[in-house]
Amino acid sequence: MRKSELLTNLNNKHPHLNLNDIETITNIFFKKIIRGLADSNNIEIRGFGTFSKKTNKSKYVRNPKTSEKLFKEENYKIHFKVGKILHTRINQNLESDE
Repeated sequence: MRKSELLTNLNNKHPHLNLNDIETITNIFFKKIIRGLADSNNIEIRGFGTFSKKTNKSKYVRNPKTSEKLFKEENYKIHFKVGKILHTRINQNLESDE
């Protein structure tokens, strides 16, 4: 789902809200998540899941085409762990399709 589709769905469910207001709210929501992860905080949304920041250690890597050794600096990745409620909802939908 794209952000525009999310905004359209929210606008359809809440027609009393202006589309610009919905976009502002979602932008604030995403910025808070990004700022929290940048500050090395875990972001937990109960029933949905937890976002956390993981560290990839610095290491030597090899270019597969040239076999040249390169040094890769330490960097970060985002890890998402699915919450129990979301996990059961997803699996219920799969079981009903079979």
